Order: sequence, then C-alpha cells, then structure tokens
Amino acid sequence: MKRSLFYSGLLALLLCGCRHPDVEVADFETFRITKVSSSDILMGNSLNPEIRFMETGDGAETKLASITATDIVKDILGSIESNRLIHIAGTYQGHDIDGSPLTLSGKLLLPAKGKIKNMLIVSHFTIGANYECPSESFPLEGLLAGRGYAVVVADYIGFGVTKDRIHPYMHVESTARSVVDMALAVKPYLKYIGREPESEEVILLGYSQGGSTTLGVMDMIQNEYEDQLPIKAVYAGGGPYDLAATFDVSILEDMTGIPCAIPMIVQGINEGENLGLDISVFFKPTLLEHYDEWINSKNYTVKQINILMNAKSVSELMTDVGRDKENPQTARLYKALMMNSVLNFIPRHPIHFFHSTQDTTVPFINGQKAEQYFKGTDITFDFGAYGVHGMGAIRFILNAYKEL
Repeated sequence: MKRSLFYSGLLALLLCGCRHPDVEVADFETFRITKVSSSDILMGNSLNPEIRFMETGDGAETKLASITATDIVKDILGSIESNRLIHIAGTYQGHDIDGSPLTLSGKLLLPAKGKIKNMLIVSHFTIGANYECPSESFPLEGLLAGRGYAVVVADYIGFGVTKDRIHPYMHVESTARSVVDMALAVKPYLKYIGREPESEEVILLGYSQGGSTTLGVMDMIQNEYEDQLPIKAVYAGGGPYDLAATFDVSILEDMTGIPCAIPMIVQGINEGENLGLDISVFFKPTLLEHYDEWINSKNYTVKQINILMNAKSVSELMTDVGRDKENPQTARLYKALMMNSVLNFIPRHPIHFFHSTQDTTVPFINGQKAEQYFKGTDITFDFGAYGVHGMGAIRFILNAYKEL
C-alpha cells in the first residue's frame, strides 16, 4: 500500500513537471523508473546545449558548437515530429559478465506526442565519466526520438548503477547482452504505458564503440531473440570491428587518435575474458601510477583523460614487451582481441555501414575489413572523406536521421 501511494505521488509529480499529462510514466516490473525529465531538441533556432556530443580529443569538439550544430539545426528544422522529448531513466534485470543476474541501468527517450514507429536500440559510443552515461545525460542519439522512435540506450556494465565496476570495454558478449537485456525489458514497458510501437520490428544503431557493439547485438538477436525483437535495419558507423587489425595498425604506425582507449581495451578485454593479465607488463610507469584515477574513477571524460595522459604515440604508453605479440601475455591478449571481432557472422537483415576515410581514432581499415567480410550480403557502405572521428559521428547521426 505504501509503495502504491509513493509511486502514485511520484507519478503525479513527474507528469506535472513534464507538463505533458497525456504522457503516462509509471514504474513497471521489468523497467524500474529512477528519474523522469523532459527537454526540447531545439531551443529557438539553436540546438539544446545539454545534448552530449562525442569527445575524442581529435579536434572535432571544438567545431561542434559553431559549424556542426548549425548544420544539424538546418537539417532537422521542420522534420521534427515532436520537439519535446520525455527522458525516462530506469533500471532492469540484466546479466553480469559471467551470466549471473545483475541490475543495470539506461534511458528510454520518447517523443512527448505522436505515435511511436519502432523501437530504436542504440549502443552508445566511448565515454569516460559516469555523468556522460545515457541515464545521466541527453545522449546525442536521442535526437532520433524526435522522428517518432522509442530510443533505448543502455549504460553498459561499469556505468550508471554499476559505476563502481570496471567497464569491460570492447568485450562484445557482455556489452551486447546489456543492450539486448534492456530492449527486452523496455518492450513490455512501452505497451504498459500505452506507447507501444506501430511495428514490432526494431532498428539497431551505434557509432564507434557503439558501432562494434551494434553488430554484436545483431548477431545475438538473430541467434536468440529474433521472435521477440525482429530486426528491420542496422546502422553501424566508425566501429573497431576488427580489434586485432586495429592493434596491428596502431603498433605499426606507433600512433593513436584516442590514447585512453589503449588502457581501456587492455583492461576491458582482460576483465571480460577473465585473462588474469598483469597490466604492469603492458604499461609504462606514468600510466600505471595514475591508471585507477584516470580510467576507473569515472570522473573524467575521454577528452580529459587524453589530456592527462599527454601522449600521441603508442610507445609513450605501452612497454616494448606489451607491444610484442611474441610475449606470452601479449599473445593471450591478441588472441582475445581476435575473439572479440564482430566480423564473424552472417547478417540476415540490411546493414548500413559508415566510416570516414580520414578517421585517425578508429582506423579506416575497420571499414575495409567489414566490406571484405560482408561482401555479397545485403549491406550498403558509405565511405568518404567525412572528417575525423568526432565529425564522422555527426554525419552518421544526420544520415540516419534523414533515412529513418
């Protein structure tokens, strides 16, 4: 009785705050509400400044506030079906790395008015700070809710309610599982609140880390959940689909466009695959000394971590042994990188690939590898000189916005 009264009062308060009494928001068995808010995509002729763009340290973020944001407004002005979005953050029953039950979190974004076309399952790009995670922010991909979609974005293990955990970065099985688990939890919730999509077909989308994860999600749904989450289309952009090839290029060229990704990958794959590696073998003293503070505190964004690391080359961060694939521990890591490639299945639905040939953060070889592997299937490739990684993210989202 007390619980019922509490949620009734909470519901009234939330709906009053959103000023949209026609939008019902309520707690549900599979998706427990933690926070509800509302916001506009456009504020006058400007993009809402709360929208979080990708931070990579490649210079893209310095242009977003001026050139790119203006372009976005021009492209979406007049095509928005609902400028006001409802943000519903919540928790759901997911799976830990070992498959055991684990409470996870994420966000559902809905247009405040109008019908819902499809559920759009988003796998988010690389973040560093917990306040950047979907449940705590206005994710860039949330723009797509304005086109009439229910946008579902999981935080992943290591963010949101599990922020004290190590994030198994680039571990495809556990990360894809957290995304699929949230979609399964949100589907009955949408029906419960009267916002069930017109079509039960789902659309998958992700860029960078999210691009790779999206392919993992597609593979998982095809194998296990096709009857519950039938796939309509998939959008994957700028992803490190072949981690081993990415490692090879970075070592060969001795450069990285995103320094923080190096320790994140080593730690993430070590955690996800339970390799038991000694990270002191891989990293030089300065990085080792600040590893937990910079990476695992979740206090710093990707850009801030890159600045703290103050390195442009792989050799500034990794030891000679850590870069030598003949070393037993490095060989084990490399084998795990190959295992976490997502170019290892046959898609049964259309995929739209996007990659900038100028990308220095996720080498273009990943796009080339995807094209080679998926040749002959129902795949389209959009490769071109679209700028560095962060700028490519904007082009990718805009392209998807126009097509959806």
